[in-house]
Amino acid sequence: MANIVLVALNARYQHSAFGLRYLLANLAELRPQATLLEFEQSDLMEEVAEAIAQQQPRIIGLSVYIWNVEAVRRLLRLLKCIAPHWPVVLGGPEVSHETAEQSWLALADYVICGEGEEAFVALCRSILAGTPPPEKILHPPLPDLERLVLPYAEYSTQDIAQRVIYVERARGCPYRCAFCLSALDERVRLLPRQKFLQAMADLLARGVRQFKFVDRTFNLALEESVAILDFFRAHLDLGLFIHLEMVPDRLPLPLRALIVQFPPGTLQFEVGIQSFNPEVQARIDRRWQRAESLANLRWLVEESGVHLHTDLIIGLPGESLASFADGFDQLLAINPQEIQVGILKRLRGAPIARYSAEFAMVYNPDPPYDLLANDQLDFLLLRRLKRFARYWDLFGNSGRFQQVRTLFGQQGSAFGQFLQLSDWLYATIGRTHAISLRDQFSYLQRGLTEGLGWDAERVQTALIVDFQHSTLHDPPDCLKGVTGRPGMRRSDPLPARQRRHHSAT
Repeated sequence: MANIVLVALNARYQHSAFGLRYLLANLAELRPQATLLEFEQSDLMEEVAEAIAQQQPRIIGLSVYIWNVEAVRRLLRLLKCIAPHWPVVLGGPEVSHETAEQSWLALADYVICGEGEEAFVALCRSILAGTPPPEKILHPPLPDLERLVLPYAEYSTQDIAQRVIYVERARGCPYRCAFCLSALDERVRLLPRQKFLQAMADLLARGVRQFKFVDRTFNLALEESVAILDFFRAHLDLGLFIHLEMVPDRLPLPLRALIVQFPPGTLQFEVGIQSFNPEVQARIDRRWQRAESLANLRWLVEESGVHLHTDLIIGLPGESLASFADGFDQLLAINPQEIQVGILKRLRGAPIARYSAEFAMVYNPDPPYDLLANDQLDFLLLRRLKRFARYWDLFGNSGRFQQVRTLFGQQGSAFGQFLQLSDWLYATIGRTHAISLRDQFSYLQRGLTEGLGWDAERVQTALIVDFQHSTLHDPPDCLKGVTGRPGMRRSDPLPARQRRHHSAT
């Protein structure tokens, strides 16, 4: 049993509750009285409540995000039916802003807005001492990062073997992108470098080989970027995978010199492009130097072994369909391994809300608060684009159809062609998920020839190459009789870079 029970409702089993581990690590003398219970948001809430009840807690802490808020609401209602005397403390991005507009928060006993490491332990002390604070919504100052205990010892052996290991070197972001909560950060704050690097060395010694940085911009300051990469470069013989988020227009020569020393598949850079339209970029305060950014992206694709994950957002204020299509085509021409296409979401507290009236932005009232319509894109078109994003993830980003992907945009707009394919796929299949790999080959063959009218031999040749790099042992029906001819050999199921990426995300 534990006096303090922290509960995570993760999106998937392999995810780990990084924020709650920070709370655990900073409970000081209360740490022996605390435990962390991790579940998936799809789990039966009665079973989650049962596991909590077995601990006979005196304090329950729940972390709330845009992707688990509905599950947390169900659990909170259940807990207050079972044991209304148990104090429940909420924290996390979803409850750190617009608290007055969230009536369900009345069920909670306390809500900590913002970073809560120091505030949570102080609250627990007061509750356990019988002197709880009178205020329910707490707005603590930012914790002193010099004093914080780092959370990495809270990763168990099982976590290291089975979960994503999140790490952070810095908090905050210097940019003010209107769609992002980081626009509210006061400044960038660094954790002590040697303390952080020692923690990374300890994780390596415990067997961690995949590191996912949650820092908003790892390449903000050259000295810090070099320190991170230089540390991991010394351990390349262990076979590492490191995910980092970066801005595209900062890639000076000393950083390039380090990057090229990492074997293919070791580094994954997430690069938020969001829009190529200068007016849209200025409106949302997403400012980057276009020429430098494009040159850096091309260099990463052509000269390094970095796996490049890029982001574009549909529905930004003032972005038309034609404008988005042009940006997609420009990015695909650079040929990053992934182009993640997302629909704009209105995160609670994000400055994007200031454009709602001017651009007739209509958002889903339920999480994840995605855009339903605006003055450029109506509801039906956005539904089509959402399917486009899902099919592109399946066929364009998975790494399974690399040869087919090269066919798009050779003549005409790649975006327009894939949107046409997406429409055909949905009209034919009626769904965007639960499509076996074998069926994916067949639907692609039909969609490209029947739906787009492409030359059958050209399509078949591309599909044969992709089949040879697939995990299928027998050819799908659309390729039977043509893949066994001389010279057609099977090779590695998936390039090493892609295998590593999919094991880490």
